[in-house]
Amino acid sequence: MHGATSRPGRTSAVRRLPTRPPSPSPSRPRWTCWPRATARPAIWPRPTSRCRPRPPSSRCGPTWLRQHPSASGPPRSPPTPGAPPAPAPHPRRSESPAVPGLARRTPPPHRGRGPTPICFLMHKTPLARAAAAACATLSSLALTPALACDCADTPATAQATAQLAAADANNAPASSPAAPRSKLDLVRIQGAAPTSLPTNIPTTRETVTREDIERTINATDAEDALKYLPSLLVRKRYIGDYNHAILSSRASGTGNSARSAVYADGILLSNYLGNGVGGLSFPPRWGLVTPEEIERVDVMYGPFSAAYPGNSVGAVVDYQTRMPTRFEANAKLSTSTQPSELYGQKTTYRAWAASASVGNRTGDFSWWLNLHRTDSEGQPLTFATRLASTAGTGTVGTPVSGAVAGLNSANQAWALIGAGTQYHTRQDHLKLKLAYDLSPTLRASYVLGLWRNDSDGNSLSWLRDAAGRPVYQGAVDPATKKEFILIDGKQFAGPSGADFAVTREKLQHAMHGISVKSHSGGTWDWELAASLYDYGKDDKRQNAATNPQPGALGGGAGTLADGSGTGWNTLALKGIWRPAGTAHVVDLGLQQDGYKLSYLTSTIAGNYLADAAGTLASQVQGKTQLQAAYAQDAWLISTDWKAVLGLRAERWQARDGRTDFSATGTPPSISYPSRSENFLSPKAALSWQATPEMVLKASLGRAVRMPTVSELYGATSTANSQFINDPNLKPEKSWTGELSAEASWGALQSRLTLFAETTRDALYSQTSFDATANKNISRVQNIDKIGTTGLEATLGATDWGLKGLDLSGSVTYTDSKIKANAGFVATPGDTVGKWQPNIPRWRATALAAYRFNEQWSASLAARYSGRQYRTLNNADVNGFAYMGVSKYATADLRVLWKIDRQWSAAFGIDNLNNYRYWNFHNYPQRSYSAELKFDL
Repeated sequence: MHGATSRPGRTSAVRRLPTRPPSPSPSRPRWTCWPRATARPAIWPRPTSRCRPRPPSSRCGPTWLRQHPSASGPPRSPPTPGAPPAPAPHPRRSESPAVPGLARRTPPPHRGRGPTPICFLMHKTPLARAAAAACATLSSLALTPALACDCADTPATAQATAQLAAADANNAPASSPAAPRSKLDLVRIQGAAPTSLPTNIPTTRETVTREDIERTINATDAEDALKYLPSLLVRKRYIGDYNHAILSSRASGTGNSARSAVYADGILLSNYLGNGVGGLSFPPRWGLVTPEEIERVDVMYGPFSAAYPGNSVGAVVDYQTRMPTRFEANAKLSTSTQPSELYGQKTTYRAWAASASVGNRTGDFSWWLNLHRTDSEGQPLTFATRLASTAGTGTVGTPVSGAVAGLNSANQAWALIGAGTQYHTRQDHLKLKLAYDLSPTLRASYVLGLWRNDSDGNSLSWLRDAAGRPVYQGAVDPATKKEFILIDGKQFAGPSGADFAVTREKLQHAMHGISVKSHSGGTWDWELAASLYDYGKDDKRQNAATNPQPGALGGGAGTLADGSGTGWNTLALKGIWRPAGTAHVVDLGLQQDGYKLSYLTSTIAGNYLADAAGTLASQVQGKTQLQAAYAQDAWLISTDWKAVLGLRAERWQARDGRTDFSATGTPPSISYPSRSENFLSPKAALSWQATPEMVLKASLGRAVRMPTVSELYGATSTANSQFINDPNLKPEKSWTGELSAEASWGALQSRLTLFAETTRDALYSQTSFDATANKNISRVQNIDKIGTTGLEATLGATDWGLKGLDLSGSVTYTDSKIKANAGFVATPGDTVGKWQPNIPRWRATALAAYRFNEQWSASLAARYSGRQYRTLNNADVNGFAYMGVSKYATADLRVLWKIDRQWSAAFGIDNLNNYRYWNFHNYPQRSYSAELKFDL
């Protein structure tokens, strides 16, 4: 379940026994070797038709191994202390090289109808011997048996299990004759996809698995997987939202996309070319991951790992995607319907998606291919308005009806005259993944992601003239040569192309990732990885302010904004050192990330929908680079104490910054001088197993979030928006800490976390509406100091009072205020003591899921967020209005029907209570979804 410390299929540093092991699936077989307990846990899952319980036995224990020597291979001489491990046989010599480093042999004979003993799989290689030793140690503990699962395809998964067990065994002190039972580090031996997040840092982590998503989330986009996690929110406005879906966390709002780090299989998806949505938009590239390919999602809260840049100050999210162990094929069809009513306008918006994937593993080579198509209509997101205070006394103008009177976010009277920016997006996604085992302990992999988006942005005037015709421009006043309309006899500026914009976007982006990684579990392991994200094509066409509808629908004057050539690249060399004879695991690394912004806006006098670029209107370009070296030591001080110390050294450079505002040189171009700065960011964490049921943790870390290329150089302007850059911005510097207590009481698992953050020179992009210019103007600035404290509590239970009933929930309280700021919005000092934008005082999630039987399950979830502000001076007191940020309380429903082994269907309702809420734009109203899925 989501949002609690322990849930089905989750990984949590505090849990020594799972609440529910993952269910086996045809594509990802699971096998688990659990320590035996004094009694069968009440929270253990009921056996399924595909997974039968193995009766308690002493298999794998020392006595059984002595009685069955063939199960662990031929006798061996004791290893020489300090000697390197013997070379492992190559998988090509074995029947099934599904997991490198584990050879396969004919199982020892056994009687009865039960499953084959597992220990025969753990032999020959040092890696496998370590796994066998770990299993034997667990079996020899003074614990009685618990049930385990033996599935039909156990051997392949058991190999993966043994490898993970071996890796954890190598982290134990080599000098110990018998490894002590670890209370601080959970060794979860299972075949699930490993996370790329650091697992040896005792800090807050949450996980969502593929099973969780299937059972409880109406997932239409990758970001939906985070929906019910504590303190997280993705500002997703419609299905396929590609330019505003920004992740917020405890002390980072939905306008700060550069304060979180999102990865997929270790490849960067976060867009650090800019921050937020001022000017251009910079959300993570969610479209490069589809819900169907997700195996699990891991989230680490806070900047407590030296392996990540200062952008990790909010949260680090890592998507682990699937890789086949045998031939598989999958297909999914889904549809969604949103009946919407707002400002007296009733419309129904629809979306559909289709996905197909195929993959296989043959010998040392595995591959996977996915194709995905989304066709989505979103609700209107912006609205053309006229402030009542701007009404004139003139009598010239077109008399109109249809305007809707209301209050804006500052409680000022205004009239809404129409809807703008209603997107219809058609997105295609292709993902190819290749992997090859160069040796039993070395794997090379490559990922190609292609994403294409054709998006139409449309708008609609609600104004009607006396004949009932739509009004998109007013009558011209001969004296002023300006257009006016008359609303209830009052004169207002007439509509223009800026009020009712028409946009046409064609985007084609490519992602490449390549890595070579060792996984020996010995003294040294290493990884060399590189990635590239390229804006191959990034065109946005928009009508000019002087080209209103309906003529703009067929062409006329406009602009073409071209972002091709923009992108980023990453390069990393990482190492893990496990010094023999010590209780230390040291992570080391060198990294380099480079970002390039190139954005050219040209005017088109003829047909903006089809013509080539014309005269230069503006151009921005620039580059930044971050080079880093880090080291981090995890030290198991004793059975009950663990400490982590880390240091990250960074060198940041900004260069080649330039802005052009005219083809004629008036105003003149600006070239900015290069900049470079150096920073050190220490990290520390400590954990103590206070009792067998409780662990206490403390973490502290410094993060330096560098200014992005767009914030430094990205001055952009369109008919209805403008962004003002600042090349002298300071990096944002934060100290973040947390204290946590995690405990379990039988079926209940809980966590209580106190967190605090102090940020100096916080980088903020503030958007305000200029009524005179009739456009949104954004400018970026440093805020001297922001202080945040808060408390986060989670609770989860499995089979709570009723078998099959799982519950989870979270509550977060946050106090985040601006402590000092030399700048201001309207008057000096008007931001000091105000709430940090987009951070609510209260947040909560709740989720209940019930499995009626093996075919039917259902879930009911709820989310709550309290009052927020969007402006630095908190002047937006009315959250329930366009440009405001409101509280919300919504519920979601999902029903899953597993028809048979291959077919499944689901039905869901999001925003079940049809709550109307805002975050600058309006969120979706009640939406109905249905899906049909096939797995071969």
